[in-house]
Amino acid sequence: MSIMKNKKGLIMGVANERSIAWGIARVLAEHGAELAFSYQNEGFNKRLIPLMNSIGSQRCYECDVSKDVNDINSIENMFNKLSETWNSIDFIVHALAYSDKDELKGKYFNCTRTNFLNSLDISAFSFTRTAKSALPLMASNGGSLLTLSYLGAERTTPNYNVMGVAKSALEASIKYLAMDLGKNNIRVNALSAGPVKTLAGAAISGARHVFRYSENVAPLKFNPQLTEVGNSALYLLSDLSTGVTGNVHHVDGGLHSVAIPKQENLE
Repeated sequence: MSIMKNKKGLIMGVANERSIAWGIARVLAEHGAELAFSYQNEGFNKRLIPLMNSIGSQRCYECDVSKDVNDINSIENMFNKLSETWNSIDFIVHALAYSDKDELKGKYFNCTRTNFLNSLDISAFSFTRTAKSALPLMASNGGSLLTLSYLGAERTTPNYNVMGVAKSALEASIKYLAMDLGKNNIRVNALSAGPVKTLAGAAISGARHVFRYSENVAPLKFNPQLTEVGNSALYLLSDLSTGVTGNVHHVDGGLHSVAIPKQENLE
């Protein structure tokens, strides 16, 4: 249980104990990782502190990726503060996404320009900026960057709308970042989890239908639990996957492999 012993990493995007980011953090901590966290605002920080205490973590940093602080992007500002404590970092989990929930229903073409740009900025570009800001802390020893995607990046799913476009951009970014950072021995991958009952998922209209459909159609006949997603993240963030980069790893019971489900699975 010490796969991550002596490894330090940053977790971005824990909203509460049901967050995928927290499921990943918990598994990493169980395997010996030393963790720091970022939070968007004080409201999230209040929920984060008890979770951090439960695994003995003491470092957290405010970071609203959509804002600048004193003409410095919040991501860069966070890494400047982190570097005052850690002179290197081994991994980062990026679990950030946003879209106006009122536009996560109905038709995609009703998306407003403002929400389109905000969704792409927070959900996709923030990962690229995180990678660039983390490079000085990873350049010497290498490391692993991991972000979260969803099947809606590859195929249409009900009411995912502009988030599907944003996740597609995120998945394309993974490939280009993997190429850019490979020479520094930095790996870049994504986890594409099936439906998980999270705060973010609840914002999408019709989430219950998607959850039931996925459970019925997936070859393994279940939606993933946080521990299963966390175990896959452990693999991608540890030395077990030193030959893996530019990859989108599905943890969805095999749902992504199904084109036309069996008739009995829809009845």
